[in-house]
Amino acid sequence: MKPREENIIGLTGLSCAGKNYTARLLEARGLPVLDVDSLGRAALNLEKAAVAARFGAGILDGAGEVDRKKLGALVFGRAGELAALEAIVHPAANRLTGEWIDRQRGRPCVVNAALLHRSAAFDRLSAIILVESWLPLRLIRARRRDKLPWPVILRRFRSQRHFTAQYLSKGADIYRVYNNPFAPALELQIEGIILRLRQSGMVW
Repeated sequence: MKPREENIIGLTGLSCAGKNYTARLLEARGLPVLDVDSLGRAALNLEKAAVAARFGAGILDGAGEVDRKKLGALVFGRAGELAALEAIVHPAANRLTGEWIDRQRGRPCVVNAALLHRSAAFDRLSAIILVESWLPLRLIRARRRDKLPWPVILRRFRSQRHFTAQYLSKGADIYRVYNNPFAPALELQIEGIILRLRQSGMVW
């Protein structure tokens, strides 16, 4: 087991694997959970002036807030545009992440992030919970949730194909959960992981 310098658990998974549902289960068991995706929206609005200056005032809605769908259409599939957006937003998101972790004062906590390997918390993690599910189930869930054309969904899924390898190369302990009909109930899997985390040195 990795020495416990900090009690920070990363939570991640590929699109529509069940990451956010798993986050709710962890939160119900007393763990504070940071939703980095929601924090990213806060960071985006903190930097909305810089974002509008770079991508045009057309990305703002009638209330002067960033319209994420319009912005997403400008950057999706365009590596240079995405990098420009990340250069504006990520420093603010990383600062907010660090501030939230510091407020936990060493208590075990969870950082829930689709792009966990890009989070400021990544190098501070003691453990990673990796939520997995069958590709056909994930595709069906994505279609129902996002109502997007199949080619768009497939492109998004392909863009994540190397994420799992990056997590497995991390020094933190890896705990996999399987969100599919033939696996044990997710609640039981989470109870087992919490027990193992406590045995490894995390204290609630």
